[in-house]
Amino acid sequence: MGKRNKPTRRPQGMQAVTLCISTTMVLILLGLVVLSVLTTRNLTNYVREHLTVTVMLGDSVTAKEGKALGKKLQEAYYVKDVTYISKEQALKEQTEAMGSDPSEFLGVNPFVATLEMHLKADYANADSLRKFSKIIKKNKQQVTDVTYQENLTEQVNYNLNRISFVLLGLAVLLIIVSYSLISNSVRLDIYSRRFSIHTMKLVGASWSFIRWPFLRRSISIGLVASLLACASLCGIVYGLYQYQPGAQEIITWIELTIMGLAVFAFGFLIMLFCTFISVNKFLRMTAGELYKI
Repeated sequence: MGKRNKPTRRPQGMQAVTLCISTTMVLILLGLVVLSVLTTRNLTNYVREHLTVTVMLGDSVTAKEGKALGKKLQEAYYVKDVTYISKEQALKEQTEAMGSDPSEFLGVNPFVATLEMHLKADYANADSLRKFSKIIKKNKQQVTDVTYQENLTEQVNYNLNRISFVLLGLAVLLIIVSYSLISNSVRLDIYSRRFSIHTMKLVGASWSFIRWPFLRRSISIGLVASLLACASLCGIVYGLYQYQPGAQEIITWIELTIMGLAVFAFGFLIMLFCTFISVNKFLRMTAGELYKI
């Protein structure tokens, strides 16, 4: 008897493995999109807060005065951080970048001391930058000019808004596609056992009794697939942490927690729902209808 049952168990085991793998792949894609949507705001803030506003200081401004001005600007509600760059430091950085010292053929240091300022994300837009630059320029004794890439700022804000809408639409589309793929996989799995379902109906088993083993199996597959998907996603995020500087500021533990919960919830609920619908479909069929499909 054991040898006779072996061939019937093997296909069911392979079907479970196939269903688990296909569900895992779908959940990985879904998790990536969910993570992208969740981190869009963090990415937007990160990009905006790394747009540099350069405050040019006059030649007569000493290092002490320049640092004092930077400290004063740091206290402003719209400023994230301020860094003082001396004339000597600017010359050194440009020499390293160009591979030659400009002061050697000019005879003097052509650079001036500057303050490199980063604004808070909510104020890193074209209108706010124009307003704040006018305020800073009022200090004509120390400040000669305020420069920033206005076109770049507007382009960054425009592109980030477009990316947010694209990711949101992609998330909705992927949820629909994911449901279709998982639903079809579950139906094929239950289809292979449609005659077993009908046999249990003939011996008087209730629908809930017939349905429960399928639901229990789908829950197990959904949980295993969710665990595998979360492990894969954590591996991807770990790789980003290792090879992409600043990823920790964009992908925080909050986004990772929400992503994990979303993957588990979707994997559990979609498997349970699809199995419930599919089993009920075959439970309603007569013997003649089972042979026609």
